[in-house]
Amino acid sequence: MTERIKCLIVGSGPAGYTAAIYAARANLKPVVYEGIEPGGQLTTTTDIENFPGYPDGISGTAMMEDLKKQAQRFGADVRFGIVSRLDLSVRPFVVELDGASQTVTADSIIIATGATAKYLGLPSEQKYRGMGVSACATCDGFFYRKKDVAVVGGGDTACEEATYLASICRQVYLVVRKNYLRASKAMQQRVFSTPNIEVIFEHNTKEVLGDDNGVTGMLLVSNDGVERRIDVDGMFLAIGHHPNTELVKGQLDLDEQGYIITHHGHTHVPGVFAAGDVQDPHYRQAITAAGSGCIAALECERFLTENNL
Repeated sequence: MTERIKCLIVGSGPAGYTAAIYAARANLKPVVYEGIEPGGQLTTTTDIENFPGYPDGISGTAMMEDLKKQAQRFGADVRFGIVSRLDLSVRPFVVELDGASQTVTADSIIIATGATAKYLGLPSEQKYRGMGVSACATCDGFFYRKKDVAVVGGGDTACEEATYLASICRQVYLVVRKNYLRASKAMQQRVFSTPNIEVIFEHNTKEVLGDDNGVTGMLLVSNDGVERRIDVDGMFLAIGHHPNTELVKGQLDLDEQGYIITHHGHTHVPGVFAAGDVQDPHYRQAITAAGSGCIAALECERFLTENNL
């Protein structure tokens, strides 16, 4: 007999676990499938200092473990596994797990699969990830106060992160592979008028340099092959994010960037909700993800009650 789940949460992280906490307290008996990366992106972050309630900071892994335990305390069934296919055209929804080795059905679904930061693909970049290489200036910039850092990218996000870092760091290098910035004119003006930002046009990152303590510099190469080393303590990637929406493409409405379109947690399919970075192209913070997980769970409870499910 196929298992029927009242509230299925796809993905973990602050959005998925917070949704599980609220759904469990509402007696929705939520089942959480953690996905390929239990705990989400925050498990790759060393210290988190801007999440309320942790005055001394906490590691991303420890915080996700706390959220998971809290959800389980209220009765959430957290399972290790991957949702490999969803059919949102039938009710209850059909869910295939671990490459169709198992099938369950669900009366409601909360999608919390997150978004993945785009990286350059350099081995040295992966080596120093979390040791000076970051994809979130607002998350990790504070650790580089009065130090020298670099931002890679040329769009609005890169310029915004460069100006933010310039307010707390000594020197910011903005490494741009083209000979112009793609950012808005207003954002460009902010960059060019900030004295401690140096824009390095027509350069790519060849290698991230470092030692046992983390990043010490970057080796750049110009478009005509000339190498240049810059000494920095941190490197911030700002070349975009990829929302993890492969499961729902063609089934849910997505924006032009591929993020799920929601209204107070609801997608356009009744009974399907989304929370966290998978529906947030702007903020991408643990606290906003957790807040959206709360919203999705509350709306899910209302939906199930109104439909006697």
